[in-house]
Amino acid sequence: MGARRSVYHEAVRIDLNCDMGESFGAYTIGNDDAVMPSITSANIACGVHAGDPSVLRRTIRLAMANDVAIGAHPGFPDLVGFGRREMNATPAEVEDLVLYQVSAAAGMAAAEGARLQHVKPHGALYHQAVRDGDISAAIARAVAAADRSLIFFGQVGSKMLDAGRAAGLRVAAEGFADRAYEPDGSLASRRKAGSVIHDPDRVVARVLQMVTDGTVEATDGSTVAIVADTICVHGDTQGAEQLAARIKAGLERVGVALLPVGCEDSDG
Repeated sequence: MGARRSVYHEAVRIDLNCDMGESFGAYTIGNDDAVMPSITSANIACGVHAGDPSVLRRTIRLAMANDVAIGAHPGFPDLVGFGRREMNATPAEVEDLVLYQVSAAAGMAAAEGARLQHVKPHGALYHQAVRDGDISAAIARAVAAADRSLIFFGQVGSKMLDAGRAAGLRVAAEGFADRAYEPDGSLASRRKAGSVIHDPDRVVARVLQMVTDGTVEATDGSTVAIVADTICVHGDTQGAEQLAARIKAGLERVGVALLPVGCEDSDG
């Protein structure tokens, strides 16, 4: 069991993040304009697994207009597979790939008078880092090389958080609103039926349980500890804009403050 939280006894805050900027050229993925008002941190694709330079810049401007914190969302160079297929990349290759993408996002943000708050790996790169200490360390080195003030997002209880701390980075433990959890706390494979939860009422209830109790129900009905600093909503999920709005409303209804992880205002 995780540390139990109660909104009735202490001020509770959470960051709500979303993967964004994943359109490219003539192709539109997600509804960033509609999702952005409901979140507090945006993970913006850097033009490798998805996105392109113009989409990157436009999404940064959109985040700024909505007072949403900006993050880089680096992934594997697999546009056809949307970055969700694993690649046999060495840690050195991963380090360079992540540094390249974070630098591009940071440069585009600087051109708009903004700074990156965080880095969250995408798709297969994220999931390899969860279980592979060498890959997670390579990503953390790249983030630290780019800017040691950046916050490293990683799955609750994973090697990613250990690697980030070892690199001297601030880390943020991430939970997932619309993904099923296995009893060991890992995410259920997308190839498994029910791995993505589509019922909005169920998704909102699970988020409230994570944020207020620090737990979530696993696929076998057991209870898993999920004490998160940030909760992810996937921007390419159908109806993501309505889902994000409902999650925000549900959290605010029970007195949870929605703030970016980089916000130091602990009073909410």
